[in-house]
Amino acid sequence: MANCYKRWSPYAEHYNPIEVGSKDGKDIEPHDNAIVRACNALYHPNHLLTNNPQTTLFIGRLDKNVTEKDLEDVFIKYGKLKNVTVVRDVVTGYSKRYGFVEFKNKHDCHEARSELHQTVLKGKKILVEFECQHTLPGWIPRRLGGGFGGKKESGQLRFGCLDRPWKRPVQVELNCSKTPICDTHKHANKYYRTESERLPQNLHETKDGRRDKSRSHLNRNQVKRYGSEDSSENPKRRKT
Repeated sequence: MANCYKRWSPYAEHYNPIEVGSKDGKDIEPHDNAIVRACNALYHPNHLLTNNPQTTLFIGRLDKNVTEKDLEDVFIKYGKLKNVTVVRDVVTGYSKRYGFVEFKNKHDCHEARSELHQTVLKGKKILVEFECQHTLPGWIPRRLGGGFGGKKESGQLRFGCLDRPWKRPVQVELNCSKTPICDTHKHANKYYRTESERLPQNLHETKDGRRDKSRSHLNRNQVKRYGSEDSSENPKRRKT
C-alpha cells in the first residue's frame, strides 16, 4: 500500500512564510504582500546573543508599562531565572511590548510556557512562546513579513504556533482504517472499494478468454442473481 499519509503536527517545525500564512499550512502561493517580503528576505539570526535558546521564552503583547521586575515576579514561580529582558526602542527608550525570559532549567522553561500562555499581566493577555530565532529553521521575524500570530484587523495572520495552531487538513482527517484514494489506488468506480469488494477481472469472460459483451453491463446484484458465466454451474443463465 502506498504511503499516502505523513505525520501531521499543528505546529511548524520548519518556518515557511507561505505555509504559516494559511490556516491549515497547505497554501502554495502567497496571499499578501508581507508574505512576499518574507519569502524574499535575507535574514540571519544574531549569533552575538549569549542566551541559551532551549531555555529562553519570548513574551509578547505586553503592556507598555511592564518592566523586567514585573516579568521576574511572574516567571520566578516556575524556576530559577538567568536573565529577564524587556526590549526597548534605542532612541526613545519606550518598551516595544515584548521581551525574553531565560531559565536555568529546560524543564522549568517548558512548564512556564504551558502555564503562563494567555494569562493576564497588567490588564493584557500575554503571549508566551519559545524563542524561534535560533530554534526554528528558516525563521523570518515579523518586521520582515514573517513571524507568528498577528491581528485580524491587519489581514496578515500567521499560523502554526501555540497561539494559532494549524487546523487539521481534510485529507489527514480520513479514517486511517480505510485505504486512501491516491494515484496508486485509482479505480473505475467513483468510490474506493476494498479487495474483497472488487469484482473479479474474469467476471465477464468466457472459458476461452473472450469477453462476453452481453454481460458487461451487469451490476453486482445482477451478478449474484445470474451467478458465474459457466452455464453448467448456473442453469438460470439466459441463452443467447
